[in-house]
Amino acid sequence: MPGPDIRPTADRLRETLFNVLTAGDPDALVGSIWADLYAGTGAVGIEALSRSAGHVYFIESSRPAVHLIQQNLDALQIKAGFDLLHSDASQGLRALQVKEIQFDYVFLDPPYRLEREYEKTLQLLGTANLQKQEGVVIAEHSKKLEPIEVAGQLKRYRRLVQGDAALSFYSRSERKPSQA
Repeated sequence: MPGPDIRPTADRLRETLFNVLTAGDPDALVGSIWADLYAGTGAVGIEALSRSAGHVYFIESSRPAVHLIQQNLDALQIKAGFDLLHSDASQGLRALQVKEIQFDYVFLDPPYRLEREYEKTLQLLGTANLQKQEGVVIAEHSKKLEPIEVAGQLKRYRRLVQGDAALSFYSRSERKPSQA
């Protein structure tokens, strides 16, 4: 069961996220490589898999949350196309960097009370070679939090607010605010 540190991305916000990323092209995510950081229930990564992502790396530091993600994957009979890492985000990303994994999409959603984790993780992602050139980093955060505009090579190019939550989109490549 979700506790104070497990806050699943609301269904409506998750739907909005994937509508933005696919922009009317249902095949836009086919074969894509994802990192779901601070994965919680795994809802975002599981949604990516349901939309034909090639692989999702779930990274979660809470043992109960890792168990919950595995239960959710089992309940949906998802047996392949993912790795579930019991690790904090920084350690997990560094381990994947050693393996030269590069992501099309990175989703990060630390508990809202851990505001420093946003900047710390964005700085790591902005300086490490973890995304493909056209890769997108999406941070879910409280609409009250104003995340940094620039983190290393990452620049925020879009912010969507829905209810109490917001999504900030970052990329290394130049993008217009209307582009996912």
